[in-house]
Amino acid sequence: MKRLSALLTFALAFSITAMAFAASYTLTVTTDKAAYTPGQTIVTTAIFKKDGTVITSPGTREIRIKDSSGSELIKTSMSSAGSGTYKYSYKLSNSAKTGKYEVRAKFSSGDNEVKGYTYPQVNTIVAVDSTAPATAVSPAAGTYTMPISITLTANETATIYYTVNGTTPTTASTRYTAPISLTGTTTLKYFARDTAGNNETVKTATFTAGTTPPPPPTTGSHASLTYTGATMCLQCHAAQAAGMAGSVHYKWEGPNSQISNKPGVTGGKLNSAVNAYCINILGNWNGCGSCHIGAGAKPGTVADATQNIDCLVCHQKGYKRVRNSVTGLFDPDPTKMTITMDVAVQTVHKPVKSNCLQCHAKGGGGDALKRGDMALINGTTTDRNYDVHMATTGANLACQQCHTYTNHKVAGRGSDLRPTDNAVAVNCATSTCHTTKATLTAGHATTDINKHMKRVACQTCHIPVYGKMAADAVVDPLTGFGDQKTETTRTWATPEWSVLNNRWEPTIVKANNLKPVYAFFDGTSWVSDLYDVAVIDPATGAYKISRPNGGINSTNSKLTPFKYKTSTQPLHTASGKLIAVNTALYFKNNDVAAAILSGMTNMGFSTADAYSMVTTDEYQMLNHTVTPKTSALACTSCHGTTATQMNLKTLGYVLKNTEAVVCIQCHSKKTNPGYMSVHSKHVASEGYDCSLCHNFSRPERNLKMTN
Repeated sequence: MKRLSALLTFALAFSITAMAFAASYTLTVTTDKAAYTPGQTIVTTAIFKKDGTVITSPGTREIRIKDSSGSELIKTSMSSAGSGTYKYSYKLSNSAKTGKYEVRAKFSSGDNEVKGYTYPQVNTIVAVDSTAPATAVSPAAGTYTMPISITLTANETATIYYTVNGTTPTTASTRYTAPISLTGTTTLKYFARDTAGNNETVKTATFTAGTTPPPPPTTGSHASLTYTGATMCLQCHAAQAAGMAGSVHYKWEGPNSQISNKPGVTGGKLNSAVNAYCINILGNWNGCGSCHIGAGAKPGTVADATQNIDCLVCHQKGYKRVRNSVTGLFDPDPTKMTITMDVAVQTVHKPVKSNCLQCHAKGGGGDALKRGDMALINGTTTDRNYDVHMATTGANLACQQCHTYTNHKVAGRGSDLRPTDNAVAVNCATSTCHTTKATLTAGHATTDINKHMKRVACQTCHIPVYGKMAADAVVDPLTGFGDQKTETTRTWATPEWSVLNNRWEPTIVKANNLKPVYAFFDGTSWVSDLYDVAVIDPATGAYKISRPNGGINSTNSKLTPFKYKTSTQPLHTASGKLIAVNTALYFKNNDVAAAILSGMTNMGFSTADAYSMVTTDEYQMLNHTVTPKTSALACTSCHGTTATQMNLKTLGYVLKNTEAVVCIQCHSKKTNPGYMSVHSKHVASEGYDCSLCHNFSRPERNLKMTN
């Protein structure tokens, strides 16, 4: 008993001693700065110690970085910098989210694991205003009958100071708050100081008493303006800027009101939309955003969106710009302009075709590539056979004559576009265009064609081919630029050098004069977005990206022509989600794997995950390059045994049973003289509805539903 007691005493004493001398492990994690801006590099340092002594060979030295939304950007091992110090450098993308990031290090030694955290801030890049304001005087200096009222106007938010005694004004001089009344010869000196503290050079205007009457007011005139920056338009057009700031053209997203599988969801190319071209803009805002109507910052990163609008993109055809590599914002590009920036703001105008086409014709990375019915030459062509609506020898329509707008929100959408900007429908029959066709039962040369209007889109007959080439197109023999070929497929698995764009691009197949594919379209669509699990269409064997909704029996469906487009792009194996390739890396480095892995990181996947290359496809509605009516489809193009334009049977125009079964509903089996004769006999002469012989009906024609 005494021996047992002694043993217990020894064990207790040993336990107390062990607890008293337990090792203490610490992990210190720091970043080189407390705050960063997109594009900068976060340098993280970690020091792992045991009882105050650095550990030079830890078992684990993991670092993980999450952005402000909680998405994991990287999870990897830190590198030894010597003396028990470990470092890791992570370069933020140019489109990095703003807000508080989480940097976590996890180190271990034996069975001991310690985590350390730090929380750097990522802030929006703010351009420094170093441009002085400019003040205009109205009327201009001269000789006038007195008294005269003088107005001073600054081109940005600023305080104007002036004197009328010939002395040089300072910030202690009189502030301009209302028109200045002059009763005799006066030397007016003035300058403006903006909110950033920039002072305008003092200006002088001498007004001499005489007999000349003052000129008429110049309110609303741009003739005396000088360019001072993208925000100068806000001085007079704040309401218009607010309208644009709320539009899809600026936001690049909006309500998915016509997307059947995403009701009530906000979507668009800014974040979620996927296509069979560049997939998604994730990781390459600077490149994709070159067609954005903003001044350079990504939508959502500027508190006041009106400060990030570049009005000249749409309102000056002579304006060109280039992204500043330091600020990330756009600057005027005088090397590509034939006018000065002062002339640019003095001669602003309503958008012309070339303003719209500089972006809409170059989607997908080149002229005419994406839409198949739109090219840069649509803005200048004289070939009415190429586009009877837009050619200068045809209707010479401006884009906004069809795509009407309210508060800068534009009407019109296709089958593959997510957001709806303006719910107003684009119609061929309006008060100014094709007025005789407004009833959908009249206006064509024959009754048979008029009967098609309720169920067949105008484009079906009037756009028989797409990817057309204008007769006056000029083709560059080196680049092929100007041939109006449209893209039919691309593969991201194989890069090729683009002479035109001076970069590596996926291998692209293009063609001219393609026949559309046809489907019923009710104006709504099904789409697949980023982070959606991709779905294979058994009809095509490809992962579908967009599909028009509609059917042969749907009340609002019309048979509509589409461009069919495929692509080979990466799929994350475990999740079944399409990967947004980091196109910035792809274009620059010709490294397919690196661009895909970077895309996986951007999406929160591990770079150790497996991926595969798969085929995707989408349907794109055709609306432009309308042919003259003399070249529209003839009836025999689609009907009869010699029809070559489309296969109506694959679209549902088939008998509901065999002829033997169908025909004996009304009479004995007879010889079939052909579609045209049978249709004329049963519909035109007897007045029978389609449903007697087919699995669809046309109730709007008020035909007999029974025999």
